[in-house]
Amino acid sequence: MQKDFLMKSFVMSEGERYCLLVDKHSGIPLYYPNLYLVTQIRNRSLSYSSMESSLGGVSVLLKFLTGRGQDLINRFSQYDFFEFNELDSIRDYCQIKFSARTIAQDTNKVFTLEELQWSDEKVSSKTEYVRLTVISQYLKWLAELLTSQSRNKEVTLRINKMIKGLSSRRPIRVGRNAGALDSSLDDTQLLILFEIFKPGSEENPFIEESVKVRNRLIFLMLYHLGLRGGELLNIRISDISFTQNLLAIKRRADEQEDTRKRQPCVKTRDRLLPLRETLVKEIHNYIMQYRKQTVRKGQPDYLFVTHKNGPTKGLPLSQSSYRKVIQVVSKVSPSLYKLTGHQLRHTWNQKFSELMDSMETPVPEERQEEVRSYLMGWKSGSGTATTYNKRFIVRKGHEVALKLQQGSFRLPKDLNT
Repeated sequence: MQKDFLMKSFVMSEGERYCLLVDKHSGIPLYYPNLYLVTQIRNRSLSYSSMESSLGGVSVLLKFLTGRGQDLINRFSQYDFFEFNELDSIRDYCQIKFSARTIAQDTNKVFTLEELQWSDEKVSSKTEYVRLTVISQYLKWLAELLTSQSRNKEVTLRINKMIKGLSSRRPIRVGRNAGALDSSLDDTQLLILFEIFKPGSEENPFIEESVKVRNRLIFLMLYHLGLRGGELLNIRISDISFTQNLLAIKRRADEQEDTRKRQPCVKTRDRLLPLRETLVKEIHNYIMQYRKQTVRKGQPDYLFVTHKNGPTKGLPLSQSSYRKVIQVVSKVSPSLYKLTGHQLRHTWNQKFSELMDSMETPVPEERQEEVRSYLMGWKSGSGTATTYNKRFIVRKGHEVALKLQQGSFRLPKDLNT
């Protein structure tokens, strides 16, 4: 029987999120992949998303081997490691964009063999890089484990050669902040978004009034506060001070009251953010006029909830539902076809730089970094704030360069173009 694999996600009694890779037909957990997950990922206190990503990468390797009828445990036990041509095949396999969903997007299903079909469209280099990194780490761990009793210097060199060969086949990794210069939304895109979410707008793609109000508030909070999606979905009503107009962003790892298997994570530091009066009124209106009618007694007080009728009505809005909101909005206008919630975080940082640049009394760059780091929840001195400052300087440099090209000095007539 052809083996299919499933990633099973669940919440432990104390609130910890966990996942297992199991045989689809028998439901039995796979021994070595899950042993790797426990000893190398969970026991290092890495996040649930790290566990999920690790099992996802391992499942790609297992599907690769299954399709070729290979037994990895048997091979490594006999000191039969991958040759360079096989490493090339693994790399090529990691480029496949599967017809269902990518592993990072699907929390339960990790593909049937029929779904592993070649496609002209490949995954991003970032996804390929992550897959090959996970597979390299797993192969090194497994090879060393299976040969631990009689491993000598020669075997160690062969294992390292295999791992180095696979790691060298990863695509060139672009820094997470590189290429993000144009990640913020321009003024035209912002005008379109504001028009979509304007009360009574005919451009609004959502039907139910409660959903329209909720989604407008989501957009406003992302825009005005520069929040990450995980931070937004973690907000509870008790985090908001309506008397002081303050919002507390709090880390709540493994929250027991959170019913979501994939708990949205707050990756940044705890902090207090000021809220403008109009935004506070929007929040209060949503809570009293719409959320109150949706949530049943005893349900947790997360700000954003599901309004659709069904078993999840009134429960915290899931990450997939949040992404769906962004996806629906992105289809309203061609200008928004690449819209993501995180772009609004980049936009906030761009507006912050513009504000600092426009102030009559210049703010020292070090002070700018401190303020930006606090408001974004970054560790002071981490360098992330510096990246945004440099990004803004590059923008200003481009503007100056264009002005120089547009006739601020004269060239001889025969050189003008």
